[in-house]
Amino acid sequence: MSQSPLRIRPNGTRGLVTEVTPESAGWSHVGFALHRLAPGETVAAATGTREVCLVLIAGRGTLAVDGADFGEIGERKSPFHGAPWAAYVPAGGHWTMTATTPLDLAVCSAPGAAGFAAKAIPPGTHPQITRGKGSNTRLVTNIMPDDDGAAHALLVVEVITPGGNTSSYPPHKHDTDDLPNESLLEETYYHRFDPPQGFGFQRVYTDDRALDEVAVLEDGDVMLAPRGYHPVATVHGYDSYYLNVMAGPKRIWRFHNEPAHEWLFTGLGVPTAPTGR
Repeated sequence: MSQSPLRIRPNGTRGLVTEVTPESAGWSHVGFALHRLAPGETVAAATGTREVCLVLIAGRGTLAVDGADFGEIGERKSPFHGAPWAAYVPAGGHWTMTATTPLDLAVCSAPGAAGFAAKAIPPGTHPQITRGKGSNTRLVTNIMPDDDGAAHALLVVEVITPGGNTSSYPPHKHDTDDLPNESLLEETYYHRFDPPQGFGFQRVYTDDRALDEVAVLEDGDVMLAPRGYHPVATVHGYDSYYLNVMAGPKRIWRFHNEPAHEWLFTGLGVPTAPTGR
């Protein structure tokens, strides 16, 4: 099987191992990077015209934003062990993170605007939610949802899917600016598996099949969802984690279900309100 152009493999095991920019993805809004740091190593950046959500996937580090000390944040040893620590840095800011343990740090970004403040987002800010039923059950933790008023464009959420289950399913899309029915949002999926030798699958496809890509996912992969439906499937014995970053012209998540599969909402006990993550 040839590799899908939407699947981004990590480059190495230390430092900046993954980077997706609007330019490299061929879109306008979402950026994503993953830094793997040893204790004592530091990564720092100015946000410029973009806003940033820093998500500690695993490990701990000390954070400073514009000279203000946020102290040591982070507590889980892997994305499968506890709720996330995160922090928001607005456009025009500067942040520095120094690892105090081995640290996997995700940097999620989108176009920013004035009027927003830097803040830490500790575990429990938004409760974990169970969605779906049976083999479509998954655990969802919003980090920056569309109703928090905390950012200009960024939406960030993480999902744990038990082995053998599906998620981002039944298939839905958000590629049309047609509010209040549907919003236009680009999206990245950063995937991890437990144990890490596991794998899963993701399909990204449009109604006319002009885009129809299927990828085998391994630990550390990023999948791009520029448009179309984008369901995920895990395999038995390996739990899946993914971190979603979404952004578009308006900071609101409204999606359209694929009509051929909409009957599953009744069968799975899932309402037709926005719960497709």
